[in-house]
Amino acid sequence: MFRSNRAKFIATGIAAVVIGGGSYGIVAATSGSSTTTTTASSSSSGHGFPGGKGTGSGSNARSGPAEGGSVGTAGSVSGSGFTLTTSAGQKVTVKETSSTTYENGTSPATASAVTNGEPVLVTGTTDSTTITAAQVIAAPPTGGSSPGGQVIAYQKGQKGSSQQVGTIPSDYTQGSGTIVSGATADKAIEAALAAYPGGVVDRVVQLGDGDYEVHYIGVNWPHHIFVNQSFQVIGANS
Repeated sequence: MFRSNRAKFIATGIAAVVIGGGSYGIVAATSGSSTTTTTASSSSSGHGFPGGKGTGSGSNARSGPAEGGSVGTAGSVSGSGFTLTTSAGQKVTVKETSSTTYENGTSPATASAVTNGEPVLVTGTTDSTTITAAQVIAAPPTGGSSPGGQVIAYQKGQKGSSQQVGTIPSDYTQGSGTIVSGATADKAIEAALAAYPGGVVDRVVQLGDGDYEVHYIGVNWPHHIFVNQSFQVIGANS
């Protein structure tokens, strides 16, 4: 909710890790309000690594670029874009256009606000690990809270966790929901990135009860982050 309340968000800390192919855990969402942990499993479906498109089988499952975003450290800044490295080591390519808007903290800014080595948050159209930026926020405010669990960076040969934390909407089925965009998607993305920085959001869907599922790639955990209608993160799972 950088657009509505910038006083909260974006946990800090940049840790370098090696990103590569491999296997990871994947389980279906289940309802519940308490933190649970189950045995990790592995899969080769491509859900969690760079370029993963998701494995949802519902009628509204993502089939192409959708609104998403990421947060991390800017690098290779040029007139047409820059790279972004997340706290989990994920590399993201950011493309800027004539319609990209900029902010520095909470104030309007220009493209010059993006500088090498400084934190930046981006929202826009995500295609794998490339984001065509609609909004770029340099020096985003820090803070934020999560219902538990730590982001697990994607590493070659490392199995993913099937941990579930917080509350998973009772009507959630992987691949279900209606894709949303615009300010609504941005608020859900910013909330998810504040709670679990490290990966790349590649879509946001609204569930039947009005809550949101923010889909995450580029990490071993989490892959699904749940945000309520007040744009607070309420749960996460693989």
